[in-house]
Amino acid sequence: MIVVGGSASTGLAKDLARELNAEYVQALTKTFPDGETYARIDRDALHGEVVIVQNSYPNDKLVELLLLQDAALGLGAEKVTCVIPYFGYARQDERFNRGEPLSAKVMVEHIQMSADRVVLVDIHNPEIMDWFTKAKVKDVHAAPCIGDFFKEHGVDLVLAPDEGALKRAGWTAERLGVDWDYMIKTRLSGTHVHMTPKNIDAKDRRVLIVDDIISTGGTIIAATEELKRLGARNVMAACTHGL
Repeated sequence: MIVVGGSASTGLAKDLARELNAEYVQALTKTFPDGETYARIDRDALHGEVVIVQNSYPNDKLVELLLLQDAALGLGAEKVTCVIPYFGYARQDERFNRGEPLSAKVMVEHIQMSADRVVLVDIHNPEIMDWFTKAKVKDVHAAPCIGDFFKEHGVDLVLAPDEGALKRAGWTAERLGVDWDYMIKTRLSGTHVHMTPKNIDAKDRRVLIVDDIISTGGTIIAATEELKRLGARNVMAACTHGL
């Protein structure tokens, strides 16, 4: 087995190779003057399984991932596994407005063309995995790691910022041995949300908000303001993907 590190996930790729006692190869990449991406795996040949570790975000990293898949196959790889810590375009998993694409499905279709197996980390919507019909797919959860990290922080309550993240909050809370719940979120725009009051007992408690993605931080800010209004002593936040 050989682990190939893309430019977006070099540190994780090196750690993974060390854990697997596998050879590590750093992908050679550059950007041409016209903006196109160049990618190369500097080996004469590859055999067996090749694991490519690379985020599919932002756009140039997605292109790099696709090019590295083809490069691995061109060198003779018998099996290609893609480890994609952050799966880009996952939030466009439905047609919210007429004329929009299913961006997440488009990404899946392109990635699975040259992959035998895909490993994701806290995919935004687990239903996206149903679109992987040609490649095996597995979603790895970060909740146990988040829970272990916060064991020394005196957390009393774990909250999901919306009902969709409740399972993640539950997994984290179970690790900490505390209660969990969720808040009611209404998205007003791509950057603004409104948190509706809910019957949550936050008074004098240390609250941990757990989400999969923090991008603009709007959801976390709104949730924190509401929890402070409800009397929370301290509000902490954790996520798998900080953009």
